[in-house]
Amino acid sequence: MGSSSEFETDSRDQHLRSKIREARLVDSARIGATVLSLLMAITILGVSGNTLRTYDDTKISSDVEVFPSLWPSEFNIRPTVALVVGSAIVMVTNLAALACSKVSSLRGKIHTPVTFAAPLIGLTVSLIAIIFFYAVNASEEVDTFLSWTCRWRDVSMDVTPHWGTLCRQSEGGLYLAILLIPVEAAALGLAGYQMKVEKYTSSYSGAARKGSPVLDA
Repeated sequence: MGSSSEFETDSRDQHLRSKIREARLVDSARIGATVLSLLMAITILGVSGNTLRTYDDTKISSDVEVFPSLWPSEFNIRPTVALVVGSAIVMVTNLAALACSKVSSLRGKIHTPVTFAAPLIGLTVSLIAIIFFYAVNASEEVDTFLSWTCRWRDVSMDVTPHWGTLCRQSEGGLYLAILLIPVEAAALGLAGYQMKVEKYTSSYSGAARKGSPVLDA
């Protein structure tokens, strides 16, 4: 029979391996949420950016009065700009988080703070963009991309702008931005839990090497 010290050592090793597996599973889940958030941000940036580009291509300068304008004189593009800026920030922060997770030279230096800060920034930016979008879009006096394009969505256009397409893009960008909030919240929660597990694993491993009493799980 093995001694009690050997049994205790084996028990510690098993517990440590269990915590390491748990940390890896949480890390994989966090990376998955980060990738999903990145893809959503890219899509939001694409559809929202396209509506802005279409507006720039089809608006008529104020000093040209030969043709009636396709867009109202009082028009607020700031909600769509907020989605473009917000999705761009989320995209950059998630790329940074993925780089720190996958690049070994970065993982050992700034992995923990970046992987926690990235979803925190993403969640904050997403909330601000959505709150701003709805606050401005609630106005009944000034139209936005969403209100104007969806008002004329049933009007067939043979040339740009195609109101139905722009309406669907505006709605898609908005709905994805809303869904981005729980995804970023999940990534933030997983990053926080991962930090906790990794900190515990590091402390437990150090205590085990020194022969200290087993830490509480």
